[in-house]
Amino acid sequence: QVQLVESGGGLVQPGGSLRLSCAASGFTLDYYAIGWFRQAPGKGREGVSCISSSAGSTYYADSVKGRFTISRDNVKNTVYLQMNSLKPEDTAVYHCAARSEIWVTTVQAMCAMGGDVWGQGTQVTVSS
Repeated sequence: QVQLVESGGGLVQPGGSLRLSCAASGFTLDYYAIGWFRQAPGKGREGVSCISSSAGSTYYADSVKGRFTISRDNVKNTVYLQMNSLKPEDTAVYHCAARSEIWVTTVQAMCAMGGDVWGQGTQVTVSS
């Protein structure tokens, strides 16, 4: 069964850090671009960060640039999102998604369009 499973969410105070993980099973991520997306209550989906299959290209939304770092470990079949200096406005459900590199023109485009395989999401709450 092809699936992505996110973990690492939780409650953190403003200024704190979390690292989200996105683990794939049933397929290898080697030939997939991966993105992290978030959706807060009452808001639309936002492409937070995306990374190419080779990790040679990354994209960050302006809202997280300089605070979040995306990385991948293809041996572990896992992609990470390191989130530092968290703000209350970062509160959302975070999903990872995969898209075959064949269909990815740029990682920025992937962050705009989304993926083909989605995880169930992990809640991140930033509050004092």
